[in-house]
Amino acid sequence: MNPTKAKLMSAVTDLLKEDGIAGLSARAIATRADVNQALVFYHFGTVTDLVDQACRATSDEAAASYRDEFAEVASLSELLELGRGLHERERAAGNITVMAQLLAGAQRDETLAETARYALGQWNGEIEAAVARALKGSPVEDVVDAPGLSRAISAAFIGLLMYDGVDRPGADSAFSSLEQLGALVEVIENLGPASRLVLRSRLKGRG
Repeated sequence: MNPTKAKLMSAVTDLLKEDGIAGLSARAIATRADVNQALVFYHFGTVTDLVDQACRATSDEAAASYRDEFAEVASLSELLELGRGLHERERAAGNITVMAQLLAGAQRDETLAETARYALGQWNGEIEAAVARALKGSPVEDVVDAPGLSRAISAAFIGLLMYDGVDRPGADSAFSSLEQLGALVEVIENLGPASRLVLRSRLKGRG
């Protein structure tokens, strides 16, 4: 990548972490990157397009860095445990703040809304594959919509990202509750054959 473009994209993520979406401007970005303001428009056209590319790159990098860990997930409880770990690491890296600011900007800007959908899609893909593995052979495999459940888990994680900013103990408590649900699923998975058949039949009857 062109070094100037890389500096501008890095400046955007730094400013999102420190000043939020409202603090972004061509002048602020150029000052942080220590380049001429005109280069923002030369390389990206608009500030919004610069934010779009910077956030997509950040999402790609984060998802790629955790791909191997997602690939090892074999149960919902493991997925939730990994989710807590990712939450802590992403919070420490400041990426939770970047996502929160991106979602805030997406409310009024369709380009940023598309950026947010892209970022969420990166995580949804990893989560959906992990959920499919976790449900395989489970008594609920035939009655649970894996893609829908994956998006529900993603939505829960995103909600917790927002919650974390105003009530960190509350967010930690919510994560603990999700982990308890994962443990409950493991209990169900360990049911005997007869109990599994009864459970599957009843769940299908409610579908």
